[in-house]
Amino acid sequence: MFNGIIFNQGIIKKIKKRNNGINLFLRSKLKLTNKNLGISIACDGVCLTLISVKNKLYEFYLSNETIRRSKFKRSKKGDKINLELPIIYGDKISGHLCQGHVDTIATVRSINKKNKSYIYDFLIPLKYRKHLVEKASILVNGVSLTMSKITKKGFQIWVIPHTLKLTNLSNLKKNEIVNIEIDILSKYVKKFINEKKKI
Repeated sequence: MFNGIIFNQGIIKKIKKRNNGINLFLRSKLKLTNKNLGISIACDGVCLTLISVKNKLYEFYLSNETIRRSKFKRSKKGDKINLELPIIYGDKISGHLCQGHVDTIATVRSINKKNKSYIYDFLIPLKYRKHLVEKASILVNGVSLTMSKITKKGFQIWVIPHTLKLTNLSNLKKNEIVNIEIDILSKYVKKFINEKKKI
């Protein structure tokens, strides 16, 4: 589990295509060794397993299912990736509980500056809009954020300067895509209500 609070980033140094997916090689200031092999790390919000550490490169495997659901279908060498290590029992939850199971992608419709912060407007596929709740949490590229407004085609978030400084959200431009994980609590509550209606 993760909580969507980002302190580290990595840079894609190599992408190796395979029949059933890709291997992603990142360089980061995270202090990881072979002793850490097998741990889960959230890479732009996607829970990936560290499979090798060599020449200061961290290697992860992505299946075709992960690629299909995420922004990694368009990733390229040089891209910056938000990284988060899993939370430890007893840690403070400053964001919200996240699984690293990305639901879908969203597209940046617009970015507007408001004082020192920025308002990001996202377009999200229709089938996922029913899960959006104003003021609820949402994970965008692994960053825990609050939906300030639900729109007809998606949602808006406000991003403060501190978050921009620590994450790759500062690099986003119009029409770019991001990874989205909808708050697990809102999904479960929605499913529970729908099941009750069927009874």
